[in-house]
Amino acid sequence: MKLSVVGCGYLGAVHAAAMASIGHQVVGIDVDARKIDSLSRGEAPFFEPGLPQILRDGVASGRLTFTTDMAAAAGSAVHFIGVGTPQQRDGYAADLTFVNAAIDALLPYLSPGDIVAGKSTVPVGTATELALRVRPTGAILTWNPEFLREGWALKDTIDPDRLVVGAPVGEDGQRAAEILRKVYHPAIAKGTPFIVTDLATAELVKVSANAFLATKISFINAMAEIAEVAGADVTQLADAIGIDDRIGRRFLGAGIGFGGGCLPKDIRAFTARAEELGRGESIAFLHEVDAINMRRRDRAVELVVKALGGAVFERNVTLLGAAFKPHSDDVRDSPALDVAVRLRGLGANVTVTDPAAIENARRVHPQLAYVADRDQALRGADAVVLVTEWDEYRRELAPEHAAALVKVPIMIDGRNAFDPAAWRAAGWTYYGMGRP
Repeated sequence: MKLSVVGCGYLGAVHAAAMASIGHQVVGIDVDARKIDSLSRGEAPFFEPGLPQILRDGVASGRLTFTTDMAAAAGSAVHFIGVGTPQQRDGYAADLTFVNAAIDALLPYLSPGDIVAGKSTVPVGTATELALRVRPTGAILTWNPEFLREGWALKDTIDPDRLVVGAPVGEDGQRAAEILRKVYHPAIAKGTPFIVTDLATAELVKVSANAFLATKISFINAMAEIAEVAGADVTQLADAIGIDDRIGRRFLGAGIGFGGGCLPKDIRAFTARAEELGRGESIAFLHEVDAINMRRRDRAVELVVKALGGAVFERNVTLLGAAFKPHSDDVRDSPALDVAVRLRGLGANVTVTDPAAIENARRVHPQLAYVADRDQALRGADAVVLVTEWDEYRRELAPEHAAALVKVPIMIDGRNAFDPAAWRAAGWTYYGMGRP
């Protein structure tokens, strides 16, 4: 099939490359000329494992092209909308500027029978409004939310755990769903569930999933707060309750909380939309989910201050990590960088290291010191804080090796990723999150 993907940021670039890899003819369209030039050379403008190779293969095969010219969308059977929906500057609601601009720019190039498939995360009700603008062209608007995990985005696109399509009721909706079945045929042939819903339900699936995950993470972090004053171990608690298959162990990792470009802004936008619909009380608990998440960053800073005797002024603190999660260079709302900036504000000499995110971090917070080499970053540290669970730290950093590099062997494990007994045996003073 011939497909267009409007918006070539993280979501759009991955989707375009993945669709080309399964045999479709894909054109990616974006207003950012520098981004388009990079993608046209087969170069990923951000870090995502496996993406550079699949981009190069797609471009070399001729199945994948990129342009700034929206006219290139003409003739495509399906037009995917993958632009960003950031949080508004003056509130919690989602900013739909880019979605509206993408639809307006695409309208002149739509033909009767074309499918417009929104992938961006939008407030419920958005698709119904956009459908009214698309309908005069004879095209059919659907909503096909993405469920990508940064670091595993290609797998989640090519071999997803589910496919959801929101479509209008009637023959048009049935036809649109059948065309999208053909787009995703390789995954469906392997047994991936294909769920067809109305537009509003498809929009809610994405934000509901993110709200649930955020709630689960903040729940175990709330238990960590109790464990810290009760002398309990939240990791053992999570193991014990996670055995119950009604609960499950995944996303019960206590630490400094979640970040990134999705969970924080999506739960805030969800609460804002619920209030607009007159049902703010239904998900008012998400305000506390957000508050718990932010408190864990406070707690990490408190532990560093405590470990250094009550003050961090002119003490050398090394942070292992800058990205909001491993296998990514995304520093949007990164707990790691938030902790780093707060410590620097207290007068600490902060050094940040990360395998992939240093340049992005430097652009956002140039006041911090950055060192690419892990061991060099550890040298002379009065305290070390693990804030991003890269394997380079979690699996490959031996406590004995690290002890020989630092000035004072103090470890604040912001992800509860290390074995406390092993680090203490190597001479470290170890602090976990919600652990004795």
